[in-house]
Amino acid sequence: MMKKLLLCGAVIFMATCAVAQFVSGGGFKDLSGNIQTVASLKDLPDDSYVVLNGHIEKRLSKEDYLFVDGTGSIRVEIDDDEWRGVTVTPNDVVEIAGELDKGIFADEIDVHSVKKVVP
Repeated sequence: MMKKLLLCGAVIFMATCAVAQFVSGGGFKDLSGNIQTVASLKDLPDDSYVVLNGHIEKRLSKEDYLFVDGTGSIRVEIDDDEWRGVTVTPNDVVEIAGELDKGIFADEIDVHSVKKVVP
């Protein structure tokens, strides 16, 4: 009888853990160790997820901008809805995250998020 109770308890415990893990679905993902530089992008494959800190120096076209850090510059595409109310100037340090698009003539980042970095 005791073995059956222990077995039932173990089964219930494992099922509860599995359900809790399935339901939780979210949380914090620390990307601070994943910040790249423009210069380091040349070593990454196409469609790599990248995070960079630097400045948006100027607008090149409607949704294309020039992003610079201490190691170089790269064109970034930021769709209007990706700004999410953030307004920046060339003086602001920003963190951008998105996918690296390796092009034939030049690389570009399809930006998924932009946020100001508070000094």
